Amino acid sequence: MQQPAVSDLPLAGVKVLDLSAYIAGPYGCALLGDLGAEVVKIEPPEGDNLRKYPSTLAAESRAFLGINRNKRGICLNLKEPAGYEVLTRLVREADVLVHNFRPGVPERLNIGYATLAAVNPRLVYCAMTGYGARGPMAGHAGYDQVLQSMTGMCASQGKPGGPPEILYGSVVDYYGAALISSSVSAALYRRERTGRGQAIEVSLLGSALAMQSARLVWADGEPRAIERDMRSGGITGIHPTREGYLYISANTPHFWRALCGHLGLDELAEHPDYDTVKKRAARADELVPRVRRALAGASAAEWAERFGQSVPCAVVNRVEDMFDHPQVQAMGFMQTLRNPQAGEYLGLARWARFDEGGNRDGAAAPPRGAPGLGEHSRAILAELGYGPAEIDGLLGGAAVR
Repeated sequence: MQQPAVSDLPLAGVKVLDLSAYIAGPYGCALLGDLGAEVVKIEPPEGDNLRKYPSTLAAESRAFLGINRNKRGICLNLKEPAGYEVLTRLVREADVLVHNFRPGVPERLNIGYATLAAVNPRLVYCAMTGYGARGPMAGHAGYDQVLQSMTGMCASQGKPGGPPEILYGSVVDYYGAALISSSVSAALYRRERTGRGQAIEVSLLGSALAMQSARLVWADGEPRAIERDMRSGGITGIHPTREGYLYISANTPHFWRALCGHLGLDELAEHPDYDTVKKRAARADELVPRVRRALAGASAAEWAERFGQSVPCAVVNRVEDMFDHPQVQAMGFMQTLRNPQAGEYLGLARWARFDEGGNRDGAAAPPRGAPGLGEHSRAILAELGYGPAEIDGLLGGAAVR
């Protein structure tokens, strides 16, 4: 079957300028690229700071590679008139611009929404900030784990009676990236109806709160300090086995009965003391030791094989186990990518399929690795109409790298 063309993707033909750094803004743009948009990463002369993050890769930061797929790269010094002129040309033909400067900085760089909307009234302009553009913390620098700590995530993650704990993996940044992608897509849809662009504001604070909407419910008459988590407790959780650890979720009556059957604990399946999630959580001290004694009879992998579809579970893997996991391979999530510094590497290349006409493979953007610093500057300048001599002059000066 012929592979679908990139033009089948929802955002094919959309041009995105990514002026952001670190994770949330750049990954939001990578998600737009995954949806078919043409993304140009615009870096300052020193490059995105994420390139300098600690990494076991010698030539390029692993984080930068993972965050910046499906982009071309140009390096511009916006403080130089010639560099600013290149940006202006890019804005004229762009559909979207994303940045994560603190409030006030875009205006100082002459790239605020009002300025760029005058250049291109159809521009969708997305600002990712730490705390929003107004209020007493508007000018503060926002980072993932700072917002985790501020918004109660670390306190909720900590064990009862223990200290707060960070959720590693930049969860607020990644969720903020998803909000950028969905907000920009919604604004592009609106533009199709109105013909006008608009300014979008997404913040890490808003992202951290949106992630916790189930906790952020304060009913009339409730005390301020109350247990707000939604963990089911009891049997649901990670358990040791003869070899390895296994996560089990057996909240419904059907799954609870199936778990008891597999573990040889049939007498518990219909016992009135354990016939609801709430009761099982309340009697966890009685149940968990019995469940774990049974689980000690086999390895985590063996239990997962036995449970199959009858009990939701997962062997607790390391992240590198995903490179060759059969389900990950079946879905085609991982692809071979290339970066000028790192060479070839296996990385995430798709996370959704878009099917039209019964094509099971669906459309997907051709995998492109993260760009080297200024890797596509010459090609992008040529596309903007600069001649060879002008390009040589720009690349030989301080405006473009």
